Amino acid sequence: MWGWLTWVFDQAYDRLDFSSASGLIVWNEKKEILATQAVIHSNVADPFTVEAYAGLQAIKLGIRLGVNKLIVIGDSKTIIKKCQSYFTDKSVIGAIITDIQSLINRFQEIEFTFVPKAKNIYAHTIAKEALRRRESFYLEKGALEMVRRALENLWPNPPN
Repeated sequence: MWGWLTWVFDQAYDRLDFSSASGLIVWNEKKEILATQAVIHSNVADPFTVEAYAGLQAIKLGIRLGVNKLIVIGDSKTIIKKCQSYFTDKSVIGAIITDIQSLINRFQEIEFTFVPKAKNIYAHTIAKEALRRRESFYLEKGALEMVRRALENLWPNPPN
């Protein structure tokens, strides 16, 4: 159906009440935004766990959209390495990593890639804005106006 699609994920975390949000943005090969999503989480102990949940959300969204070829990008080297591994993860996020690993066979091809935090501004902004507003959302072919405004303030030329 589609060629390679790129899923970028990140998280935002509020230490005061252990609330958090996962942010996702999906691009096609032409750098057009196909979807944005934010998921609010509660009672998550630390940002590292939220980052793993964000990666899981990326995989689940790929399955829901019927994608065959997927590049998953995140700014946590540890999460990316654990997703690439075939070994059972026994860390605190082991169950989440196992869920991710059990779903990756649904894709013809999948690639996990690390990017520095500074280059993951779009997904982080989606998560941060969702957490600030305490709202989950999903939008195809674009981003919510609140996210667009926040991105324009940070980066003058966001993708379409």
